[in-house]
Amino acid sequence: MSESNIQAEPRTEFGKGAARRIRRADKVPAVLYGHGGDPVHITLPGHDTMLALKHGGANALLTITVDGKEQLALPKQVQRDPIKGFLEHLDLLIVRRGEKVTVDVPVHLTGEPQPDALVVTETSSVSVEAEATHIPEWIEVSIEGLTVGDAVYAKDLKVPSGSTVLADEDLLIVNVTHAPTAEELEEELAEAEAEAGIEREEHEEEAVEGLEGETADEAEGAEGETAEGESTDSE
Repeated sequence: MSESNIQAEPRTEFGKGAARRIRRADKVPAVLYGHGGDPVHITLPGHDTMLALKHGGANALLTITVDGKEQLALPKQVQRDPIKGFLEHLDLLIVRRGEKVTVDVPVHLTGEPQPDALVVTETSSVSVEAEATHIPEWIEVSIEGLTVGDAVYAKDLKVPSGSTVLADEDLLIVNVTHAPTAEELEEELAEAEAEAGIEREEHEEEAVEGLEGETADEAEGAEGETAEGESTDSE
C-alpha cells in the first residue's frame, strides 16, 4: 500500500467555533494518539487529506509531519458532513513500521457467476491483522463460474503474505442462490402488493369512481336546470 505525506499544523484553538473557522479555511481538525503518548491536536489541509483518503481507502497510511516531526498514522474515525460530504474531523492512530494492526478490510468481488445464479454478499468486510505498512486495500473474491448452492467462507479468503484473517472460518462471505425468473418476480410482486393492502386501494378507487359519477350527474343536472331557465327566460 502507498503512503500519503501530509503537512499538518499544531492546533491551539478548540470548541465548535474554532472548528468552524478551521473548516472555512479548507482545513480539517484532527487528533493524533497512540503508543501511550498524549493526544496531539492538529489541523490538516482539507484537499490533500480528502485525496489521501480517496486514494488509500478506509485504511489509508498517512505520514503526518508536524513541526518537522513525522508520524505514521491510520484513520481510526472519519467524520463527514452527512449532506455535503466534506471532512469534519479525523481521529488518527499512530503506528510504527513493522508492528501488527487490526483493521477491517473490504471484500471485492470479481468475475461472473452462471447465468441462473444470484450472488449475495453476506459480509462486506472482514477483520484482518496485518503489518501497518502492508495493509491490503481489499480482499479479492472470485465468483467466476459459481453456480446455485456455492458459497465462500472466511476460510476460503486469500490474503497477502503476512496478513491473517481474524474472522471465524465459517463466517459466510458470499452466498449463491437461484436467480428468480420474471414469472417468480411477478408472483412476489403480487404477494407484496396484497400484503401492502392493494385491495383496500382498489376499493378506494371504486369509491373515487363513484364520486366522480355523482359529480358528473350533478353537473348534468345543473346544466339541465340552466337550459330550462334559459328557455323560460326566452319565453
